[in-house]
Parts: sequence; C-alpha cells; structure tokens
Amino acid sequence: MLTTSIRKLLAPFLLERELNDSQIEQVAAFLELLLRWNQKTNLTSIRKTEEIITRHFGEGFFMASRLCAAGKAATAIDFGSGAGFPGIPLAIYSPRLSVTLIESQNKKASFLREAVRTLDLKNVTVFAGRGETFKGTADLVTFRAVEKFEQSASAAGTLVGANGRFALLITRNQAQIAKSLPGFAWDEPITVPSSQESILLVGTRVEPKRT
Repeated sequence: MLTTSIRKLLAPFLLERELNDSQIEQVAAFLELLLRWNQKTNLTSIRKTEEIITRHFGEGFFMASRLCAAGKAATAIDFGSGAGFPGIPLAIYSPRLSVTLIESQNKKASFLREAVRTLDLKNVTVFAGRGETFKGTADLVTFRAVEKFEQSASAAGTLVGANGRFALLITRNQAQIAKSLPGFAWDEPITVPSSQESILLVGTRVEPKRT
C-alpha cells in the first residue's frame, strides 16, 4: 500500500501532530511484514488491508497521540501484545519511550522480535512469557483485546508503577469491569474514531489513603 494512502487512513486517529515520513515508512514496513506472516500464522483475523490500518494501527496511534504527546511516560508495557498492537505504534510514535511487549505465545513473540528487527526499533524489547511472571513496572501499561478480560486486566494493573497510567482499548460493556479494579482513578472514556463500541479508558494509579 502506498504511504500516501496509509497517511490518509491514519489521519482521523491522530491529533494535531502528524506522523513524519520515516514513521509512515515504518508503518508500511510493519504492515508488509504482518500481511506476509499472517498467511502462515494467525496474527489477526482481519484480512482487509485498509481495515488492518484503521482497526489495529489507528487505535494504537489514537492511544499514543493522547498519552505520549506530552512525554510524561519514559517506560511502557504492552500486556498481551499479540501482533504488536498497540505497543509497536506507541514505539513508532514516541521513539524515546522504552516499550516492553509482553506476549506468551511463541509464534507471536517470534513475530514481534522480527518486527522489532525489521523496523530497527531500538526502544523496544520483547518478553516471551506470561504477564503474571514479568518482574517490573512501567509509567504506562497498555491493554487491548486480551483473553480472559477480568483476570488479565487485574494482572496488567499490577504492572503500573506509582502515579503511572493504565490505558485500555476495550468495548463499552467492559468499562464497568475495568473501573472496578482497585487503586486507580479513572478518566471519562473516549470513543475511538470510526467505532461505536471501542473506547479508550485511562486510569491513574493512586496511593491508598493512610489512616
């Protein structure tokens, strides 16, 4: 797909700051790699190229443009990264952000390593294991389309550092479950462009009040 088409498809998901030519080329390279691997490994059930860009890349850049523009976070964890969304768009958008992609399935983790190598993403590492076994925290933890939602969301929330943020790309009917997680102050959900059900829900880690 031409880079001009990619830029046009991604435009509704970004704020005032557009992606530069180098970033668009990284998106194009990642898209090509994803389509090639998807022929032999089920990385995404979406087959139409335009829909992959708007659903996967678009949602990732939508999150990045709202959470990374001010440079508040130095580290990020993408819990259950799958095919690299939203973790790799975050890394492309914010090259200074140190991103860890957590993925337990070996084939997907192998794809992520290949994507990091192909795109020359110096700010990304891949943890091939379950998020529950990961040792560490981050300023920003992201979460999207992960199985066993309630259990996984709870595990991902423990990786959010002090005063850090927990950002979930979820459906509206999952919001109440997410908001029941203890230890977070939740912002109002933001509707993802071109979607009726998908929202971005962000919570900030709060310290328990001392009695």
